[in-house]
Amino acid sequence: MTFTDPRYPPLLREIYDPPIVLYCLGDRSRPIEQPGIAIVGSRRCSTYGKSASEMLARELARRGVTIVSGLARGIDSAAHRGALDGGGATIAVMGTGLDAVYPKENRKLADQIAARGALLTEFPLNTPPLSQNFPFRNRVISGISLGVMIVEGAERSGSLITARMAYEQGRDVFAVPGNITSSKSFGPNYLIKDGAKLVQTWQDVVEEFPPEHKSRILALEKSDSPADQPLLEDAVLSDHERKVLSLIKSDQSIHIDQLIHACKMNSSELMGALLKLEMLDKIRQLPGKCFVRKL
Repeated sequence: MTFTDPRYPPLLREIYDPPIVLYCLGDRSRPIEQPGIAIVGSRRCSTYGKSASEMLARELARRGVTIVSGLARGIDSAAHRGALDGGGATIAVMGTGLDAVYPKENRKLADQIAARGALLTEFPLNTPPLSQNFPFRNRVISGISLGVMIVEGAERSGSLITARMAYEQGRDVFAVPGNITSSKSFGPNYLIKDGAKLVQTWQDVVEEFPPEHKSRILALEKSDSPADQPLLEDAVLSDHERKVLSLIKSDQSIHIDQLIHACKMNSSELMGALLKLEMLDKIRQLPGKCFVRKL
């Protein structure tokens, strides 16, 4: 897509230095026509950051918001997966050519994004993952979005560079607060002090949308009236499952030995409860027989 192509993202045309050419694999229309929010953050993210990124991406995608990110490890990958889990659209802006997925372990994720959204880059085929390419990628991530949400990021991280570019492009900046003792929380907590919008739920993001997008999303939300759904989900849990779920936190993993000691069940009852909670997508098993609650 050249700069004069009618399919070229209209928001990207507004920035100071838009790419002259974009290469796209996947759906060119739906993801770009929908309002978009970028979700970026640390490659070495915490369990809390990953869960928060997936949850917010999933909830926004369900409501017709395109999730934009950079296909990197950590928060970026979690945001893409959350959008796909929510049945919505997602755009991965790459710092390579379309044929050179980086990191390589995201090849399957890239294929899923191409099938349900779009892979986008300004770099031609055979462009390798050179470090100098990624700041250029970051300006496109913020440029095609209404705003940028930072989930986790250290003091000198690429996510803060993306936030700075968003400010320069006149985009909204959002941040998910983090633990004050964690170095990964420096970025979002600093941005909140600097005036970024604090995000706890998807509504915090939609509230800052232009009126035409905001009113459409909120009108659809009212018409869906999902008020009874949580009650139905709770009803399928047994007493053992509720007890186990109450012991598993979203911000800190717990080992199976700790669960056995805390819940006073035998191992077969506990394993049955954990399996059911995993099948209901309420918890996630981490390496080493540790468990964490999904947001």
